[in-house]
Parts: sequence; C-alpha cells; structure tokens
Amino acid sequence: MTSTQTHLLAENRKRPSLLMRIRNKLFGTGHSFRSTITLLTMALPGILFLFVFAYLPMIGLVIAFKDYRFADGLLGSQWVGLDNFNFLFGTDNTWRITRNTLMMNSLFIVSNTIGSLIIALMLNEVYRSWVSKFYQTMLFFPFFVSWVIVSFFVFGFLNANNGLMNQMLMAVGLDRVIWYRSPEFWPIILMLTNFWKGVGFGSIIYLAAIMAISPEYYEAAMIDGASKWRQIRSITLPLIRPTIIILVLLSIGHIFNADFGLFFFVPRNTPMLYSTTDVIDTFVYRSLIELGNISMAAAASFYQSMVGLIMVVLANWLVRRVDSSEALF
Repeated sequence: MTSTQTHLLAENRKRPSLLMRIRNKLFGTGHSFRSTITLLTMALPGILFLFVFAYLPMIGLVIAFKDYRFADGLLGSQWVGLDNFNFLFGTDNTWRITRNTLMMNSLFIVSNTIGSLIIALMLNEVYRSWVSKFYQTMLFFPFFVSWVIVSFFVFGFLNANNGLMNQMLMAVGLDRVIWYRSPEFWPIILMLTNFWKGVGFGSIIYLAAIMAISPEYYEAAMIDGASKWRQIRSITLPLIRPTIIILVLLSIGHIFNADFGLFFFVPRNTPMLYSTTDVIDTFVYRSLIELGNISMAAAASFYQSMVGLIMVVLANWLVRRVDSSEALF
C-alpha cells in the first residue's frame, strides 16, 4: 500500500458516516444536538397527534375517486375518476354556494380580525385592573356555547311574533320584519353572530402577543411625548404584525370550509334563506342525506382542502413579495 493510499484511508476513517452527517445537518452537534432532542421530545405528543389525526387519514382521499361500497372496502371499490366531482360542478347551485362560502368567510375574517385587535388593545389598557379578568371571561365564554344553543338565542331575538328585535322596531313606529323569510338581512346577522361567538378567543391571542412586547418601547415613547394612539400605531401594531399575518393566513386556509353549525342551525335550515345562507357544507349535507353517497362527500372535502391550500400558498406568496421575513413559509 502506497503512502497516498494510506493517507486516503486515514482520511476516510476520520470522515463521519452518512448517518452521522445527516444527524449533524439536521440537529447540529454536541450541546445543540442534546437541546434539539429535548425540544423534539417535548413536541412528540403534538407530532403524534398530527400524524394520527391529520396525515394518516389522508389515505382515505382515494375515496373521492372511487364509487365506495362498504362491502368492497377501500381498495376493492370501483375507480370512477373525477365522476364524483360532478356532484358539485354539475349543478345550477354551484355558483350560489361558492359565492356564499367565499363572501361570508371573507366577512368573518375581516370583522373578527379587526374586532379582536380592538378588544385586545382595550383589554391591554386595563389589564392590571381586577375588571380585566371579568371582561376576559365574559368575552371568552361565548366561544364554548354550542351553535344549537346560539340558534335559540338568535330565534329569541328574531322571532316574528314576539322577538326582541321586532318589539324594538314597533316601539319606534316601524313595521315588524319576518326575519326568517328575508334572506337579504342574513349576511349581516350571521356575521354578527360569528363575531359575538369568536371575537373573545381571537382577542386573547392578540392580547398575549401585545403583552410580550417589551415595556421599554412604551417608556421611550412616553419620554418623547407620544400619545396613546401614536404608541399603538408606531409600536404595538408593527410588533404584532407577524402574529396578525399568521392568523389571517391560517384563516384563509379555511376560507372554503364554512362553519356547518353556524350556517345550518342559526338560520334553522330555512329554504327561503338558501340564497344567502346556503354554503358548500350545508349543500353537501342535505344532498348526502338524500343520496347517502360517501364518495361525493369525500370529493367535496378534497375540493375544499385543495382550494384552501392554493389560497394559503397564494396569500403567503403575496406576503413574501411585500416582506419575505413575515411570510409563513
């Protein structure tokens, strides 16, 4: 063996194995590796939860392209390609349910984001007061109320005979409104209902982001004579902008998935309101109750998920074009 060969052999022995190089690339070496393993161990329950309930069920996506029969099973059912998607696109109601789903979810995203920010800013001003805990509890409580219960609250307000809204209208000399026969009012009714139920949860998230801001920024601003509004505009909103962007991007990912409980129970599944309250989820539910076809339900869910993915990627691309450091990925 020549000296050159001996030198190359010694160098190869010193070189780490492929597995070791991959480990060093992913987790680092020494102390950084040990700290990374600790963090991964802490995250393991969440990773397992996502794998079992989010990624493993993706095997069932094949049902969207099959004529699924319980007797034949997942693999034995007949492959039908895109025939199941004709259930959504081969009907005259496609434009109506698509428009309602996009319009209502867009209203929800805008109203809840603005409302949650305003409430979080106000709670931050009284956070050290004892009334802050009371306000947070009252705002957060509706989040845990079932849509079935909420539908009775709404019916108590909008009942044509003795509802609170009609009593108020007649008290000021106006005619009563048959709310459950007037579809033009329901976009704002559903928006306000969703706002009442969800704004408390969103405000808690933004309040946590605001409280994470170092008080030194506000102290320096007060020394410079900045007003409270100036502090909010120049310090609070810019520093929590990444949180706002992430939450909006996540909401956009569900823009094609309507809240079934809201759109089904609150309007009480009234046919005269379908022009403004019928969305993809309620339309598919009613159709499947009549047809009982699981493959069509899987096709509708697959379509909603793909559109949501495209919307998230597009919105994230727009954010990256403006400021790459604030993009989600």
